[in-house]
Amino acid sequence: MRDTHTRRSGQTLLVDADDTLWENNIYFERAIASFISYLDHHEYTPEEVRAKLNEVERAQTMKHGYGVASFRRSLITCFERLSGGPVSPEKHERIVSFADSVLDQEIELLPGVAETLPHLASRHRLILMTKGNEAEQANKLARSGLGEYFTAVEIPKEKNPCAYGDVCSKYRLTYADTWMIGNSPKSDINPALACGLHAIYIHHPNTWMLEHETMDSPRAGQRLLEVESFAKLAEIF
Repeated sequence: MRDTHTRRSGQTLLVDADDTLWENNIYFERAIASFISYLDHHEYTPEEVRAKLNEVERAQTMKHGYGVASFRRSLITCFERLSGGPVSPEKHERIVSFADSVLDQEIELLPGVAETLPHLASRHRLILMTKGNEAEQANKLARSGLGEYFTAVEIPKEKNPCAYGDVCSKYRLTYADTWMIGNSPKSDINPALACGLHAIYIHHPNTWMLEHETMDSPRAGQRLLEVESFAKLAEIF
């Protein structure tokens, strides 16, 4: 992977945040496990409850976007549907507590991020590009201590080819010298490739299942690399 194209300095790296720079989905998974245990459905298995929740989350994110507020709505809606009635104030408070527990988590940087990001920033232009609730994402970036390494921050509601195209236009990026780096095939890799960018997929064992998708093949002139950890980027760039 040490070729002349990737090793050139002065390229632009669009970098995802959640589950690329720091842990994120594991906290939602813990909240979901607590929710399913609390629901304790007598007809559906935990796996079936999770499938129902996935359906609700897909609909909620399309309508309300991402973040804890949308997740909170998803849990309440799912509980109402599966319990067959309105949620009492006591149960509502308990369900909300599961969702809000995500907000109480400290920022846990993924292995290699703290050491690798300064190296990348010294050689390339870094732009944080992460979808979600703008206030929540900005807060996580501030608490992470990584903000100084990024020349700009973009928090679109959805990461699709249009969003990537808008960022490229806004910052006058050259497609041949711009890479998207992240752990989500659905949001980081495929739309970036569709836009004409290069991409690097970083494996994460707990990527949100709604972000799973078969990765597209790069077109002629594009690069798609896969690495096991953020630290490997130091060998590429």
